[in-house]
Parts: sequence; C-alpha cells; structure tokens
Amino acid sequence: MSLLDRYHVLVHNVASAFGFDYTEATPDWVHPFIHLILMVAPTLLIGVASYLIIRLALEIWRRPKLTNSPQEWIRGLDSSLFRSVLRHSRKQQALMIVLSLIAMPILYLTLELPKQIVNNALDSDRFPVEFLSYQFDQVAFLLMLCGFYLLAIMLTGLNKYILNVFKGYVAERFVRRVRLLVYRQWRSDPNSRNQSEIVPILAQEVEPVGGFAADVLTLPAMQGGTLVTILFFMFMQDPVLGAAALTVLPVQLILLPKLQRRVNVLSRTRITEVRRLGRHLSDQLRAEPGGTSALMPTNKSFRELEQVRRRIFQLKFFIKALNNFLTALTPFLFYSLGGYFVIEGRISLGALVAVLAAHKDFSAPLKELFRYYQTIEDTRIRYQEITTFFSKAESTPQTRVEPKVGLTVVHA
Repeated sequence: MSLLDRYHVLVHNVASAFGFDYTEATPDWVHPFIHLILMVAPTLLIGVASYLIIRLALEIWRRPKLTNSPQEWIRGLDSSLFRSVLRHSRKQQALMIVLSLIAMPILYLTLELPKQIVNNALDSDRFPVEFLSYQFDQVAFLLMLCGFYLLAIMLTGLNKYILNVFKGYVAERFVRRVRLLVYRQWRSDPNSRNQSEIVPILAQEVEPVGGFAADVLTLPAMQGGTLVTILFFMFMQDPVLGAAALTVLPVQLILLPKLQRRVNVLSRTRITEVRRLGRHLSDQLRAEPGGTSALMPTNKSFRELEQVRRRIFQLKFFIKALNNFLTALTPFLFYSLGGYFVIEGRISLGALVAVLAAHKDFSAPLKELFRYYQTIEDTRIRYQEITTFFSKAESTPQTRVEPKVGLTVVHA
C-alpha cells in the first residue's frame, strides 16, 4: 500500500470517528472538504498553537533577564503590570470571573432554543406535547419556547451590563491609583518639575493601562468561555461542522498577530512623537515672544504624527478587511457541506440554522481574544514606560538652551 493510499485510509478512519462514512457514492466535491476540515486544518492548527505556546513560554522565561537592569520604579507600583493589577484588585478580578462563568449556561440556552423552536415547534406534527406535566398544542408550545428564549436574552443582557459596569469601576479605580502615584512621584522629585511630558502621561497614556487592568483576567475568561461554549454547541450538532468552524483559524493565528505587532510598533512611535511635540511646545512657552527658531521642529513633529497615523490607519483597515474575509469563508463551508448533510438527513434543518447563528457569534469572541493577545505586549511596554519615566528623565537635561535639544527621542 502506497503512502497516498495510507493517507486516504487515515482520512476515512478519521471521518468515521466523526460519524461520517463517505463512499464512492459520495459526491466528489465533498472529499476535498473532508480532507481540509479533518486533516489539513487541524494539523496546521496544532502546529501554529504549539509554536505560539513555545514562543510565549520563551518570552516569559527570558523576560526577567531582559528587565533586570536597575530601575527607579514609581513607589506603590510593581514592576509587573499583572502583579500590580492583582495586588490592587484581586477580589474584584475574582468576582468578575464568577460573573463571566455564570453567563456560559445562559449563552448555551440562547443557542439551543432557536434549534428547538425550528425542529419541535415549527417543523413537527407531534402535537399536543407534554412538558412539565402539562399538555401544549403547537401555538402554545411555540410561545413557551419563545418566552424561554426571551428570558435567556434578558438574562444575558443583564449579565453583560453588570459585568461591563463593574469592569469600568475597576478600570477607573486603577487609573486613578496610577495617576495619583505618578503625580506624587512628580511632586516629590525636584528634578522633574519642568517635565512637560507629565501631562500626556497623566491624561492619555494611563488610560489604556487602566482598560487592560479591567480585562487582564475577565476578557480571557469571558471570551474564552464563550468560544468554548459555542464550539461545544457546534460539535453537539455535528462534529464535522464543529471542526469546520476551526478551518480558517490557523491562517488567522499566523497572519493577524504579525500585522498587529506592526500596528503596535507604530502606536509606540506615535507616543514618542507626542512626547517630543510636548517638549517643543514647552520650549516655545519658555522662549522669548516672537521667536521663530522652534517652528521648524514643531512642524516636523506635526508631519511625523500625520505620517504615523496614516500608516496605522492603512494597517488597521487591512487587518479588518482580511479578518472579515477569512471569517466569511466558514459560512461557505456550512452552507455547502451543511446543506448536503441536511439533504442526506444527517442533521436537521434547525441544527444547521443554529450552527449558522452560533458561528455568527463565534467570530466576536475570537476577535476579542486576538485583540487581547495583540495588546498584552503593547500595554506592558506602556506600563513600563510610565513606571520608569522618572529614572529615564534624570539622565535627560531639563534646561534647554537651544531648541535643537528638543529633538531628543524617548524610545519606547
């Protein structure tokens, strides 16, 4: 038996394990779909996931060696963003995780009830039916299921509202704490009184750190739980369609993080340019009235900010377009392969409709997890820039005689 024949036998065995036995009577166009869904995509997904896990482990292992240089951290803040967040909001983080986990059973009900409405209330002739020792005709049974669905939607919305309000409370509380500690450090340091960069730090740069503080554990728990719940629901309807939902995931894991890292680099460059612009404006305020020597550096900063913003917009919209295209490929598999399964009687029409509706919700938590992964390093660098701001500033001359000194770049 040749290697190709063994591969085909393996694919048939895997398909049989998923409950799908296809023979020569199966249409030819189904075969490449089965190979892609059950063999090619899972192999790529395992390889990409293993690479990312190894890379993350190496970054965590090397991080202490890269940051063990002596730094003057701001008093009251830890050198690690994660430790600082958990130190000041441990109880709130635990409560938000509990709220996130409570939402998972309710989410499953919002996915299951539409299927039950289509299969057992609309496309069924077994009436009257008995439920909880009561007899229901078709209309009454339909209204009861719709009532349960409305209740599940209301509970989902209430849970999200409470969780988001509480996340905002945690974020603003952490932002206020960081601002207060940075302000106290600035007031107590006589060498830092004239630093114009303190204004954008307190007003702008702390905001993303505070938002991440609210999402540091809640977002992976909420969005990861949502992703697992939707995948579990899809696999319960049909294992092959559940595996089809993961077909484009390897491509997303390969391309999107690399593109987003380029956006993060440009975002850090923008922070540097904003700080440089603040120094130029501070120099002009201290300069003699009517002077024009600082106009050239200021105009250059304006141009640099415009160019950086343009590159950020181009990359962001390209990432969005690419992700939307990849996400739209999976419904194509559902409509074609899932439609064939409905015709063959493998799954019901209600199950296919429920899978399509579930996949519509599947892309949202996946995007959030991508965003979380992409912003971890950028937020950590922002936090490190804030906490080491004064130690870096001590090595920078505070009194500038010539405007050219204002061109010094603070590297992120």
